[in-house]
Amino acid sequence: MNVDYLRVSVTDRCNLRCIYCNPLGDHGRSDRAGILSFDEIHRVVRLCAECGIRKVRLTGGEPLMCRNIADLVQRLAAVPGIEDLSLTTNGVSLGSMAAQLKAAGLNRVNISLDAVDRECYQRMTGFDLLPQVLDGLHKALEVGLTPVRLNCVVMRDRNLSQVIPLAEMMLRLPVSVRFIEYCPTSRVTGRADDYVPNAEVRRIIEAHFGPLQRVTVPDAGGPAVYCKMEGAPEAVGFISGRSEVFCQVCSRLRLSSDGRIKPCLHADRSYDVKGLLRGGAADEMIRDLIWRIIREKSRYTRITSTAEDFLMQSIGG
Repeated sequence: MNVDYLRVSVTDRCNLRCIYCNPLGDHGRSDRAGILSFDEIHRVVRLCAECGIRKVRLTGGEPLMCRNIADLVQRLAAVPGIEDLSLTTNGVSLGSMAAQLKAAGLNRVNISLDAVDRECYQRMTGFDLLPQVLDGLHKALEVGLTPVRLNCVVMRDRNLSQVIPLAEMMLRLPVSVRFIEYCPTSRVTGRADDYVPNAEVRRIIEAHFGPLQRVTVPDAGGPAVYCKMEGAPEAVGFISGRSEVFCQVCSRLRLSSDGRIKPCLHADRSYDVKGLLRGGAADEMIRDLIWRIIREKSRYTRITSTAEDFLMQSIGG
């Protein structure tokens, strides 16, 4: 396994209240002093690049809530060895920031979009902000933050009706839509029985659009399985974290907003890099820790442990 991908949560704040992630608003938000600074993030990314990390994705919370996020983008884009710098956003603020982010060196964006029906979107996220998100989507395409990928977490009694409308977007726009299996991470998120396996989602799509053919997508950067849908310029993706095991092909580490590196989202162990950063540790000591985490990650062939309750907004989904 080639571990070359780092997801960086730059904040645990978010301006939505998605029922599968942050239904209580900023419940559990860390004190600002506990969140890594841009200088600290830059240092970790630089040292990770020296250990073979080539792809970095900025996440949250909602990363566009970070003041001067474009400054961080510019700094990370200049790190030697980083070949791909991307960002996952809910899209609410993307319309006004897309051009600035592109100019700073951001390559592409993923946008969380769980519904294209306005009422359903509000039920999923807690806010009537779908028009702003769609504006951000169009602006990202306009300035070249491509490929644009739309992420939809499917929940049975919430937004299963949106599978076909979301897939239909691919016939009108050069975007890829990815369907993600819901997995509850804490007692405050949605019910576990809202889970819909992606095999069922695929059957729904094929019943409407015809058979899907599996394809390889360059620079996919994750465990998604992609399929070609007739008439669509981009591929539809399926991320099946509950019904399938893809540990053997997962190449990512995660840096949480409060300075912990996790070798796996569901691992019961994380490593405190913030303590080293703020304790005066030399680069060599931090590099040694990163190498140890990479070696641990490389031994994963399936999830063998499950983390206690955690909020995705601090880890970066």
